[in-house]
Amino acid sequence: MLTVIASVLGFLGVALGAFGAHGMSGRFTPESRGWWETATLYLLVHAVAVFAASLSGRTGLFSTGGWIMAIGALIFSGTLYAMALGAPRWFGAITPIGGVGLLIGWALFAVVAMKGD
Repeated sequence: MLTVIASVLGFLGVALGAFGAHGMSGRFTPESRGWWETATLYLLVHAVAVFAASLSGRTGLFSTGGWIMAIGALIFSGTLYAMALGAPRWFGAITPIGGVGLLIGWALFAVVAMKGD
């Protein structure tokens, strides 16, 4: 299932990146364009990381890290996309929750690697 989630994240990253570049051309403020580009970059990078975790065959903390990272990517990028499309700026207060999920995912990957599991 983690492979499916990673694939969906990657698909969304490409589709939303293209939509932002073409479908929203000229409709973004410089600030909202920055939010969109950051959301797309983080979504794509973390889709690849989650995909790699899903293919590793590892379970336990490593798999947990992949799941937390996937949820973090959705929250982080989702709130930035929402703000770029006009959601209230207070959504920016939610964005760091997703960022913490991304950090926890990377930290769990590091812990497993250091343990040699």
